[in-house]
Amino acid sequence: MDWDLGIAGVGVLLAMSLAFGLVAQLVAGRGTTRWMWLVGAVTFFVLGLLISEGWFGWATEDELQPNYDGLSFDETLLAIFPSTAVVLVARHLIRRRSRPTGSTGLT
Repeated sequence: MDWDLGIAGVGVLLAMSLAFGLVAQLVAGRGTTRWMWLVGAVTFFVLGLLISEGWFGWATEDELQPNYDGLSFDETLLAIFPSTAVVLVARHLIRRRSRPTGSTGLT
């Protein structure tokens, strides 16, 4: 596996990750942690890096377009699906943990 991702490619991936994280925070709502954006952004960044460089690292710039400084842009967007799943699972676990258990509040 050849890692040919340049600084501009990392910058594009970072911007995509932060945008995904902000959307994840908005979708998750108030009943979760205020750090949900970070969970989404880190997940998207790591998965986007693995998809671009690991899964599609064999392809040349001519085969994958658009390609920004080694980042396979369209293929990196595939990280949306598993990242969304991670955010939804985290949201579910956080909300389930914050609910009181065993008490109905009736006396």
